[in-house]
Amino acid sequence: MSRVALGSGLVLLLLASVPGLLACSKKPTGLGQRVPGSPVETLPPNGEGQKPASAGQTRAPYAPSHVALSVRTVARGLEHPWSLAFLPDGRFLVTERPGRMRVVTADGKLGEPIAGLPKIDARDQGGLMDVVLAPTFASSGLVFFTFSEPRPDGNGTALARARLVLDPQPRLEDVRVVWHQRPSIASTKHFGSRIVFAPDGSLFVTLGERYDPATRKQAQRTDSALGKVVHLTQEGAAAPGNPFAGKEGALPEIWSMGHRNIQAAALHPRTKELWIVEHGARGGDEVNVARAGRDYGWPTITYGIDYSGKPIGEGITHAEGMEQPVYYWDPSIAPSGMAFYEAELFPSWKGSLFVGALAGKHVTRLVLDGEKIVGEERLVTDHGRVRDVRVGPTGALFVLTDESDGELLEVTPAK
Repeated sequence: MSRVALGSGLVLLLLASVPGLLACSKKPTGLGQRVPGSPVETLPPNGEGQKPASAGQTRAPYAPSHVALSVRTVARGLEHPWSLAFLPDGRFLVTERPGRMRVVTADGKLGEPIAGLPKIDARDQGGLMDVVLAPTFASSGLVFFTFSEPRPDGNGTALARARLVLDPQPRLEDVRVVWHQRPSIASTKHFGSRIVFAPDGSLFVTLGERYDPATRKQAQRTDSALGKVVHLTQEGAAAPGNPFAGKEGALPEIWSMGHRNIQAAALHPRTKELWIVEHGARGGDEVNVARAGRDYGWPTITYGIDYSGKPIGEGITHAEGMEQPVYYWDPSIAPSGMAFYEAELFPSWKGSLFVGALAGKHVTRLVLDGEKIVGEERLVTDHGRVRDVRVGPTGALFVLTDESDGELLEVTPAK
């Protein structure tokens, strides 16, 4: 296993007796010397000359938690795993982007693919994405999942519900697709998507704007579900009290708009507000608090630049009536998966927000002061692209790596 003494920056690699337990790679660039009080990110931003709207909105200082970590590989052999849920009996429910859902045992054995999934358009960024257990799972067996749905006129993100039967050969029964992102687009990119349950049992689904410059402008339109957060009942209808309900031409399920591609979302454990983290292009990854009716600006305003090197939209970062991000990264870390930490296993992590990084190949710990990011620490840097981050029932941090030989990792205090 790997043991990391974070406060001093010292890294000691202790090879365990299990073959292949370590998956070492070069450290991500831009980490500097990890000097407390200096920014973690030291590479130049892509958005040259862009200024943050407020102090501390980007390049937070290194804030070490002085915790030595043990990173254990629970399971490997997963093909681009996307999402993780914890079953009541100690097993894991994992999705793989090519279109498989599996039960993984506590000792790392991969179950056979679960039968009953609908047809999935698993190309490029598309596939089977998030999965969550319903709050009533113990009695109902209900699970909800998102996937890229093939359609005659293209594809789009869809939300399905089903009953998970945990027999010796688990299967899905009573599968129903309850919500479809519209319009359909012939694209293989920017599907989102995460599912978050609200305290009242309704749910939020985060979505992408499908990438194409010709369609991404629909993120600003209320007659389109592209680039939105939607708020739904468990039957797929618009949840009561949504901000655009009853407005002519507007989709009643829309909660917030002006988003690019949201692959991380979680409910704040104290305020119960929805926090999201979304992909920018070359720079401009954003942490936002997704509030009802708010416009988060994409593609009119953004930090960073287009992949071509040109400005995006109007080439501006501020506009009246459009929300500023709580925090942004430039250059991009490519965020996916997030979790707030309130458990007892790591007392010094309480109140932190953890975000996975695909391009950055790490897990970022963000130190919060209300809605301000006041510190950053980069962890789990030796295992590849991070797709999902979850806090387990015992307080351990679990991580999925987005690789062809993807891993499920458990992060605990080193003994």
